[in-house]
Amino acid sequence: MARDAGIVGRNAGIVDRDAEIAGRDAEIAGRDAEIVGRDAEIVGRDAEIERLSALVADVSGGGRALLLSGAAGTGKSTLLDDAARRAAAAGRRVLRAAGDESEKDLPFAALHQLLRPLLAEAGDLPDRQRRALLGAFGFEPGDADPLLTGVAVLSLLSWAAGRAPLLVVLDDVQWIDAASAGALSFAVRRLDGDPVAVLAGRLDGDPVALLAGGRGADGHEAATVLAGGRGGDGHDTGRALTGRFGRGVPELVLGPLGRAESRRLLDLRSPGLAAGLRERVLDEAAGNPLALLELAEAARGRRAGDAHGPLPVDERLARIYAARLAELPEAGRRALLLLAAADAADPPDTVLALLPQPDDKAWTALEESHLVRREGRYPRFRHPLIRSAVYHAEPLDARLEAHRALAAALRDEPDRRAWHLAAAALHPDAEVSAALEETAERARRRGGHAAAARALARAAELRPDREDGARLLADAAGLAAFTGDLPWVEELAARARARTGDPAVHATAALPAGRLAALTGRHAGAFPGLIAIAAERAAEDPAVALDALATAAVLRFYSGEESQRSEIARVLPSLPAGPLREWTLAVSDPFGAGRALAPRLPDLIAAARDRPERSTALAVAAWILDETPLAVRTFDEAVHAWRTHGPLPDGLGGVVALAYFEHGRWEQARTVCAELAALPAAPVLDHAVACARAIDAMVLAAQGDTASARALAGEALRLVDPLESRSVAVYAHRALASAAIADGDYETAYEYARAVFDADGGPVHYHASYPALPELAASAARSGHHADAIEIVERSARTTAGSGSSRLRSLVHRGRALLAEPEHAEPAFQAALADSELQRWPFEHAQTLLEYAEWLRRRRRIAEARPFLTAANDTFLRLGARPWAERARSESRAAGLDTGTADPGGFAGLSPQQQQIVRLAARGLSNREIGERLYLSPRTVGSHLYRTFPKLGVTARSQLRDVVDAAGDPD
Repeated sequence: MARDAGIVGRNAGIVDRDAEIAGRDAEIAGRDAEIVGRDAEIVGRDAEIERLSALVADVSGGGRALLLSGAAGTGKSTLLDDAARRAAAAGRRVLRAAGDESEKDLPFAALHQLLRPLLAEAGDLPDRQRRALLGAFGFEPGDADPLLTGVAVLSLLSWAAGRAPLLVVLDDVQWIDAASAGALSFAVRRLDGDPVAVLAGRLDGDPVALLAGGRGADGHEAATVLAGGRGGDGHDTGRALTGRFGRGVPELVLGPLGRAESRRLLDLRSPGLAAGLRERVLDEAAGNPLALLELAEAARGRRAGDAHGPLPVDERLARIYAARLAELPEAGRRALLLLAAADAADPPDTVLALLPQPDDKAWTALEESHLVRREGRYPRFRHPLIRSAVYHAEPLDARLEAHRALAAALRDEPDRRAWHLAAAALHPDAEVSAALEETAERARRRGGHAAAARALARAAELRPDREDGARLLADAAGLAAFTGDLPWVEELAARARARTGDPAVHATAALPAGRLAALTGRHAGAFPGLIAIAAERAAEDPAVALDALATAAVLRFYSGEESQRSEIARVLPSLPAGPLREWTLAVSDPFGAGRALAPRLPDLIAAARDRPERSTALAVAAWILDETPLAVRTFDEAVHAWRTHGPLPDGLGGVVALAYFEHGRWEQARTVCAELAALPAAPVLDHAVACARAIDAMVLAAQGDTASARALAGEALRLVDPLESRSVAVYAHRALASAAIADGDYETAYEYARAVFDADGGPVHYHASYPALPELAASAARSGHHADAIEIVERSARTTAGSGSSRLRSLVHRGRALLAEPEHAEPAFQAALADSELQRWPFEHAQTLLEYAEWLRRRRRIAEARPFLTAANDTFLRLGARPWAERARSESRAAGLDTGTADPGGFAGLSPQQQQIVRLAARGLSNREIGERLYLSPRTVGSHLYRTFPKLGVTARSQLRDVVDAAGDPD
């Protein structure tokens, strides 16, 4: 009777737990729904996702198991959730269970959670198995038989897998009860013949346990408070469970994220965090996703110079550790505080010398607390958040004393010493401020602009003289501009203005924000302020005024707004003559008065050879004035030197890429675009990133990768307001027009090319629109829009007549030739090819050669057409302009030319990887199939093929078989 009552009680408890588990399942389902469509937010785990996806996708072999382990907050549960969602979407049945520390001593708790969806089918099990399984859960009398229970679990899982492939997901196995672990291990080892895959997740390391609710590293509501302690036998149980799966079960360990991935996660989850604070968060989190998000939340609303030492943590965690620290001896607490106050940049041996000796009793208590671990000789906190909690659990006086002790020990490290002295300073201190100013200068020389800006900002806070502090803050704003973080720059500028009424300092502080605003698409809002600075400071500070006006000219170029040219022209006469004034005029009015700079550019560039920032700016002017070869040579020399000082996200990368593209150096153009889009501040530099996307799209369209070109151009247009960033809009529409021409869709091509000019036929952008004239004319000639296109070409001819650009004259003549009646086209073609300098733009020149040759052949002047066809085809092959090479080769065959066969000799000149790609492509494998074999992305495969085609003398994949056969395929 007592036993039955116990069973009834257990059943009642299980019913209650069923309700609780049902609620938990609903919560999990909600979390799964939340994840759907958010794959991009799982940052830095591409390889792990790929491995889990492969296991989920192929369960036919059965017995597939993988253990996912990692420290708290590395994203283990997120990846398991993602795998479960993918499995469900692929038609797999998913069974899930998660260990719970409160249930680790409750027999069969985890097994019940896992099998609850299948218990209705338990009646079909053999009688002894049914009774053993239900007895384990208290539904039937009797003691559970471990062997029969394991067999029952095996039978039930096998039955479920027979109806649909099955994925078993076990999270937090370190807390799964021992009885469940035994039964599951027994079953999993015997599922070789069933379509079942098992994913298990384990919290790794001596246990930093998740104790309380909050934001999880994966963005769900999950535990975030960390505490020490072994958590009973949970970890041993978890290891026993995974060990029982059998030998050879692979384990996937989640390490910390890299710096770039950590930045991406912060950009997604904390986009408004100022760069100075973001760098602190990145340093302190050490790649742990949970720590990144928790510390970013703690930093929200703070200034980059606030609160020295580690950022604070959640109050709950602080309370937990305050209690834990109280149990430690004084020497142990002091050691932990010194370790917490030390930064990653502090020399480890110096810090170690301040800590107790290895045989000191304090280490015994510290090791038992599980707050730290040893990496060789050096103690380390087990989790980044423990460091923050330990630091802020101590009183202010103790923290200041720790920084003073570190500063005294770091007397041979002036930069580190300065920062610790600053951390210990509660009041202005001229000596510490000066030391930080020196630190900033050393960081600036190394290209560490963010570190230099932080040092100057802190130096300003400690400077007793408010005017001096304002100057330092203005200088800090200028350095912060190199990070691309506009909110931080604006904050520093505002702090500088608050400390002084000096208009010179106000202007100096405002300039960096104006420069940076240009790259965010906020052109219209930034322009008036720059013009105001230029007008107000022209008499007293002409250098600052010229700087402001030059920046305004850059905004004018980006936006293409005509009224801005008039504003620049109004202020310019009040400023002194010189190269910067001429540069401003060239950028804002290249086809008018700005043309006068062109003859002087070679001498100016030669004089600026040792100043990369100046020579780069002059190269920009050379490109705008169609002195493209000079621009490219100067970029080649200046860009490398410029990068050694750190990348300046000033949008000049777009000009560099365009110059390389127009000069026929397409791979370099794509590399520059990739670097610009990968800047740490790229997520907020909408204009700069959109420009890179649009130019990359232009290159891909010319290479024939039209799908990728359209995708990138579309992304560029989504990133900007076409009225704020007319230059980007024009580049994107040119790419779309070129892609449509490559696909033979001339009506669509005309729509995109027409969008480069306004309703009246004027250019949407005063500089970027005119190179699109040939695309406009070619698409109009084949889609019936002759009259409209002729009007635009002739208007452009009148506008650019005084530009002095042989390139523009050639483009106008080429447009006329394409739109002329056939019998009248030849003079225009000849005029378009008359100037030998036009070969400096090889792609445009080759296009003109081909179009003239096509005209000649149709007039049956085949002998005259052949040299042009040969020259055009050679250029297209060299550039990798596949659609144009195919068109030239087809025209050559029609002209009776031997188009040649594939060049097997070129195969030997390919890299081993390129040879592999060519061999597989010759067998008919797609880019995706090749990528799967060689562990490359399909896009990378396509890029390799585009580069190898010209080297092999082929224009189509079908020709690769001949190349491989002639070269002797070892396979």
